[in-house]
Amino acid sequence: MFEPHPVILALDTCLTACSVAILDGETVLAARSEAMPRGHQERLAPLVRELMAGAGVAFADLTRIGVTVGPGSFTGLRVGLAFAKGLSAALSIPCVGVGTLEALAFGRPGFVVAVIDARREQVYVQLFGDGVALTAPDALAAGTAAARIAEVYPGGPATLVGSGAPLLAPALPGATVLTPDGPDPVAVARLAQRGPAPAHPPRPLYLRAPDAKLPI
Repeated sequence: MFEPHPVILALDTCLTACSVAILDGETVLAARSEAMPRGHQERLAPLVRELMAGAGVAFADLTRIGVTVGPGSFTGLRVGLAFAKGLSAALSIPCVGVGTLEALAFGRPGFVVAVIDARREQVYVQLFGDGVALTAPDALAAGTAAARIAEVYPGGPATLVGSGAPLLAPALPGATVLTPDGPDPVAVARLAQRGPAPAHPPRPLYLRAPDAKLPI
C-alpha cells in the first residue's frame, strides 16, 4: 500500500560520501552530500538532524526510509543500514534497501555502466539500458568487466559512472566518464519510493568476502 503523501528520508554511507535527502512526494525538501573516506558513523546522525530541522520535518512526519545496501565499503554500508533500521524500528515505518550501483545509474539515459573500484584489481559493476538493469551487480576482474561490456553494449550514447569508471573507460571510447563520491541521495530516495513496503528489513549486499581477516 502506498502512502498518500510519502515523506522519505534517504541515506547513503556506502562509498566516500555521507549523504542524506528528504523528499515529500516529488518535492526535494533537503539534500546534502559530504565527501569523506571515513567518519560516516560520527557524521550521519548530526547530518540527518541538521537537514530535518532545516526542512521543518519532524521524525514523526516520515513515512519511509531508504538506504543504500551496497556494494561498497563494508564498514560504511553497515553504518547506514544500522542507522536506517534502528530509526525504522523506532518509528514503525518501512525501511527500503537500494543498490548502490542502481542509485549511481539512476536517471541517466542510454547505456550506463555503474562501476565501483573494489581494489585488488576488481570492480563492482552493473550495466543498464535507459534505466533498466541489463545485468545483476557483480564483482569482476577489470578485464572480465570490459569483456562483458563489449558483449552487451548496443551502441549509442554511453556513460561510465562511479569510482571505477576510469578503469573501464578504454572499453567504451567516447563515453561520458563520471566519478562522484557516491550516489545522489535524491536518487536513493526516488528508488526507495517505488513499490510496496518490503516485508523484511534490508540486508547488506556483499559481492565478496571482507578484506580484513581474523588473526590465526
